[in-house]
Amino acid sequence: METKRIASGLALCLALFGVLAAQAPAARPPARGARGRGYAPPCAAAGNNIAFLGITTSRLWAGPAPEATGDTCWDIPTITDFGPQFGGNGSAVIIFPGGAYAGLASTLEGGEVAEWFTARGVRAFVVSYRLTSHGYLLPVPLLDARRAIQTVRAGAAEEHVDPNRIGVVGFSAGGHLAALASTQFVNGDPDATDPIERASSRPDFAVLGYPWIGAITTDTSHLSYCKLFNVMDQCDQLRAKYSPDLFVTSQTPPTFIYATTTDQTVPIQQELGYYQALLQAGVSVEMHIFAHGPHGTGLGHGDPALDQWPGLLETWLRGQGLLTRPAAAGPPAGVRAGARGGSPGAGRGGPPAR
Repeated sequence: METKRIASGLALCLALFGVLAAQAPAARPPARGARGRGYAPPCAAAGNNIAFLGITTSRLWAGPAPEATGDTCWDIPTITDFGPQFGGNGSAVIIFPGGAYAGLASTLEGGEVAEWFTARGVRAFVVSYRLTSHGYLLPVPLLDARRAIQTVRAGAAEEHVDPNRIGVVGFSAGGHLAALASTQFVNGDPDATDPIERASSRPDFAVLGYPWIGAITTDTSHLSYCKLFNVMDQCDQLRAKYSPDLFVTSQTPPTFIYATTTDQTVPIQQELGYYQALLQAGVSVEMHIFAHGPHGTGLGHGDPALDQWPGLLETWLRGQGLLTRPAAAGPPAGVRAGARGGSPGAGRGGPPAR
């Protein structure tokens, strides 16, 4: 029944993509290897066919994922590992592309972002989480997000990552998901038979790009998850459970937020509300609001003003000590395969997941 109701909202998804396209910044040549900024590319499949570039994709669960309703790639959440270039500094980020829980902007808000971080010595992971457009209402995407963080933390030694320097990065709906992961984490079960489940899912820092904080709302004057997926009758219950601004505590990690005043998809008041909630909880937070700019700009997408925000992020990361390798950690390890002067990275080890 839920699947039918969600499917009936797909027409609204098409309208949504029209809105996003209308707001899209002026085109520029795609990044090397980019497939464009479509919101519904083929979903990721586990394997290591591009391991020579230091990139591998693995399933988040070896068997069927919790709540899975099928066995297509849309039912199988994955994590894609981008090894650091020129040697790692011990930090890692887990990236959640946006797409209104109807698709994934896997290049603009995934691969391009991962490359930016790896160029600064940060190991980057891009998550293909399950989507509501394919029948997976919240909290299923949150289950995938938690598992991704736990997976990286459980494998930190193998990946040459400091388990206390693992952050989340999210854009738009991925920003909502990253904020949920920051406020609704699990501590891990020390008695679990699965070693991944023993790890905490709490991120150590968060980077949110134009996050869709107010996704769960009955207000249809702007983009609403409830209207988009035809679950307006459940909206109050969903908001009470999955609105990150309601769950901020002093344990929420330090957060960096990027937004624009003229975003017509996610009103700036949503990010401001989250910023205020962080301040009131005593959480370290830095927010940069640009006067002009549409929704969905990724790292700036060639806009002379918006292209400056990654530099502000880099300054913040340095101030947090996340771009400097601890002196006691020894020489860099896990250099990405194919990087000048480097050697193949540690990878995820073992055969590709099936």
